[in-house]
Amino acid sequence: MSIKEFFTEHPATVGETYGQHCAHAVGFGWRMVLAGLACMVHGLVPALFVRTGSETVTKLHDRMVTNRQRLSQRGSAPATATIV
Repeated sequence: MSIKEFFTEHPATVGETYGQHCAHAVGFGWRMVLAGLACMVHGLVPALFVRTGSETVTKLHDRMVTNRQRLSQRGSAPATATIV
């Protein structure tokens, strides 16, 4: 596997360029980090961030499913592709 393929093979399977995939993955990761911090604060002070973690998971899941459906309709990626 070439260096170029190392960075572009997976993004291509989900219909993205390296830059697009990087931006999406960093965005997902950042939201997950923030939600994780909110969950830890919630563990210490249960009255705070009551729905933040579950709402974030739901939104990210919905975004992934929407992307999968859009890509499979265009024929760019299989319906089971993981968008990260």
